[in-house]
Amino acid sequence: MKKDPYLHITDQELLERYYADRDSDWIGILLQRYTLLLLGVCMKYLRREEEAKDAVQQIFVKVITELPKYRVDYFKSWIYTIARNHCLMKLRNAQAPSALTENMLVSWDDDPVRNRHLEKDQQLELMAQSLEELGKEQKLCVNLFYLQKKSYQEIVNDTGFTLMQVKSHIQNGKRNLKLLMEKKAAEKARP
Repeated sequence: MKKDPYLHITDQELLERYYADRDSDWIGILLQRYTLLLLGVCMKYLRREEEAKDAVQQIFVKVITELPKYRVDYFKSWIYTIARNHCLMKLRNAQAPSALTENMLVSWDDDPVRNRHLEKDQQLELMAQSLEELGKEQKLCVNLFYLQKKSYQEIVNDTGFTLMQVKSHIQNGKRNLKLLMEKKAAEKARP
């Protein structure tokens, strides 16, 4: 197996290079890194290998067309959300109400395990969206502390912030993240 010559370059650096020169080769490297993750996500939802492989190709196209439109900071969580949403849409379209009997609809909607998974997915999606809306310092510190599991001291070393600033950014970021998520949930709940 050929060694990846870009292994030393982080996802963030690849994104920065892409945004700097718009060379789609940088996206290709990122997509190559996440092909197995995408296939795994698609298999989880779609269950059939050929359908999952087709979905991965469709997700690649979506990433290539969507990435130039937005500033993405956390590629892995962004692409995971894209993949999950793509699969859920495929499942929704495949399960059109006209094709289901009333009994199937009731059992599908009343399945507590499925409902818990959907609620958790919705919470993760709200969190990912809300995290992108935090201020730069809060987003960085929350990401490093909660998602990358770094200690306060490691964050101080990585960012140059003081210990008090790190604690403040995490505390305020956590509070603001919760408020943003509640606001988004309320907006989704409105008819």
